[in-house]
Amino acid sequence: MSKVLSSIVVLLFLWSCSAQDQISAISTKELRALMAKDTIQLLDVRTPKEIKLGFIKGAQFVNYFDHNFTTQVNEKFTKKNKIYVYCRSGNRSLKATKQLQLKGFKVVNVLGGYSAWIKEE
Repeated sequence: MSKVLSSIVVLLFLWSCSAQDQISAISTKELRALMAKDTIQLLDVRTPKEIKLGFIKGAQFVNYFDHNFTTQVNEKFTKKNKIYVYCRSGNRSLKATKQLQLKGFKVVNVLGGYSAWIKEE
């Protein structure tokens, strides 16, 4: 019985690792280059207080901590095109990316978030 349980644990671990590998990511430099040539769906998942400090032009805002986060994203964005998601440092946007991916969105996490964006200016 313990061999079966051990096998299940190993399989779950391998499955979770492969699911993380499927998260697409882009650097802020790559995002700048992309935005220079294309119109994209850009989602800022920071709080209103954080947004007051600055944001990336063209972004739409949905606070990740709102109870109806995915509903708001569904109302503002189309599932046909990729959504590029950023936050302050990249951690919250990674969580949002995973959550939206489960809802059928094509999402790309912006590594380093707004902090990295500002450092490049």
